[in-house]
Amino acid sequence: GFYLLSREVQTHVKVVQSGQGADEIFGGYHWYPPLASGNADVDDYANAFFDRDHAEYCQAVTPAYGGDTDHSHKFVSNHFAKAGADTTVDRALRIDTQIMLADDPVKRVDNMTMAWGLEARVPFLDHELVELAAKIPPEHKLKQEGKGVLKDVARKVIPAEVIDRPKGYFPVPALKYIEGPVWDMVNDALNSSVAVNRGVFQRPYLDKLLASPRDHITRLR
Repeated sequence: GFYLLSREVQTHVKVVQSGQGADEIFGGYHWYPPLASGNADVDDYANAFFDRDHAEYCQAVTPAYGGDTDHSHKFVSNHFAKAGADTTVDRALRIDTQIMLADDPVKRVDNMTMAWGLEARVPFLDHELVELAAKIPPEHKLKQEGKGVLKDVARKVIPAEVIDRPKGYFPVPALKYIEGPVWDMVNDALNSSVAVNRGVFQRPYLDKLLASPRDHITRLR
């Protein structure tokens, strides 16, 4: 989606401002509010964020890539155990900002924009703003369905219809639901001799996914 958007935008301008990071530092995603009332900490985060639990992961991959240790849960546990974040929401915002944001959205948007010679600036990731946001209590961030404190400030200069409109993103339906030519491409790749010989995935699980992709969309949408 960002690739196609960047292709169009670069025909008009060469530098843009991106809102990247606002959700992660100001609590804009839908999985943060449930964490505010939970007591299980890591388990609550895993239930909201993980694509699948370790048992299902082991159904998907061969034993060589599975094992008894749930490395994802262990990684989050270690990160949550670090000092400096007092609540589950604070710990979730920290790991999302330091790990997920840096390793996925920022790189993805940078790659997609630069592919078309478009430079994207990210003002919400100014380190002083991030540090300030980290000091704001979670309840101020989570109000107004997320990013509450940011929305309060924005209302002084931005129309309410912009601030209160439904949250949007840039999905590519064929990729989200694995349909049409994309399904053909995925099917060919996973059934190729190279993929089979790698021995990563278990055949029954792949067959189940490919037979009905819409029934197996991951919970984080």
